[in-house]
Amino acid sequence: MTMFYETQRAMRNMRKAAMQRGVVAVLDVGSSKIACLVLRFDQVGDAPGDGVGSMAGQAGFRVIGAATTRSRGVNFGEIEAMPEAERAIRTAVQAAQKMANIRVDHVIACFSGAGPRSYGLAGEVDVEGQAVSEQDISRVLAACDVPDYGEGREVLHAQPVNFALDHRSGLNDPRGQIGNTLSTDMHMLTVDSVAVQNLVHCLKRCDLELAGIASSAYVTGVSSLVEDEQELGAACIDMGGGTTGISIFMKKHMIYADAVRMGGDHVTGDISMALQIPMSHAERIKTFYGGVVATGRDDLEKIELKSETGDWNHDRREVSVAELIGIMRPRVEEILEEVRYRLDAAGFDHLPSQQIVLTGGASQIPGLDGLASRILGQQVRLGRPLRVHGLPQAATGPGFAATVGMCLFAAHPQDEWWDFDLPIDRYPARSLKRAVRWFKDNW
Repeated sequence: MTMFYETQRAMRNMRKAAMQRGVVAVLDVGSSKIACLVLRFDQVGDAPGDGVGSMAGQAGFRVIGAATTRSRGVNFGEIEAMPEAERAIRTAVQAAQKMANIRVDHVIACFSGAGPRSYGLAGEVDVEGQAVSEQDISRVLAACDVPDYGEGREVLHAQPVNFALDHRSGLNDPRGQIGNTLSTDMHMLTVDSVAVQNLVHCLKRCDLELAGIASSAYVTGVSSLVEDEQELGAACIDMGGGTTGISIFMKKHMIYADAVRMGGDHVTGDISMALQIPMSHAERIKTFYGGVVATGRDDLEKIELKSETGDWNHDRREVSVAELIGIMRPRVEEILEEVRYRLDAAGFDHLPSQQIVLTGGASQIPGLDGLASRILGQQVRLGRPLRVHGLPQAATGPGFAATVGMCLFAAHPQDEWWDFDLPIDRYPARSLKRAVRWFKDNW
């Protein structure tokens, strides 16, 4: 944890340095596509103290380069074939650099998968002076009791989601306010460390410096949920190719994140196996004719399944749209049922608002919002990412929600644990190491 804390601080410093130079790239490493956007920053706000979150000034930016390529070597949101993933990332980054006509050395990346787990932490300290200072924030964050999240896990996000000063709760930024006792609630998200290390190593092989890393579920919620939904409580379901990301927001902070290891590629795989056609042909049929709600007319509409096997009867088959829907619907229902299970486990029913927003490439299946409202709840809508300056029209669809969210994350990052100088003796697991060192030195 201590090493990762220092690594995250170093990445934040690199991000600020890249923004000072004016150009940084964001990279969405997905299972179906790899997208890269090059951002140019107009001005960077200077903030008092070390915090670089929403209180630390605003940065205006514009997209000056954009490129996407088919993902290779990535499965379930994790890199499984390093050379292929490296080639795909190089292709996307070089194409975006060519469009922007500028070289980029620093990238901020996001990825899905890696088995995310959420934890709620709480800490409380007495305020040292009359008013809450930056050091008091550091001490109360260090006072949070970190659970044993297991070997081989790393903390990806550690965000204070609520502060309370004496009996006043719901404070976003207590700095400068007068009180005696300061407490905080923090959301911590851990992921499989091997997945993070593989991504970092892959970017190094591409001659790129990692200036930030984020969960795809988090940045998708930032870009797809409107301000009222983030404030009152809403869930964002990012239906990608290999995974379906889940994030719950409340009071403009993410309070829960998870992922289901199923997505649109699994629907395509079902079509490919059922109809005995290549995956590329199955993807085309799903895009043009797919759906999850059959009508009486779908029995009459036929789809030609052209292939090149040499068997005339096999190459000239036809299937009705109703049969295609019958193949797709069970898998989509399975994904939504799994999402419903995760939302129930997170206590989503207890939020004052149960708004659910569907986004991601697989959310564009016709009729999905109606099916989702029956399985997940009544308040379901299809979401698109916010518009940002310079974004090409082709990159404004639901499939680019995570990519656009990375732009907003780069420009206006939320305060996290490593944005503050934590007391060195209160690092998690540090006291045990100090005790062992003392024992070795004195015995």
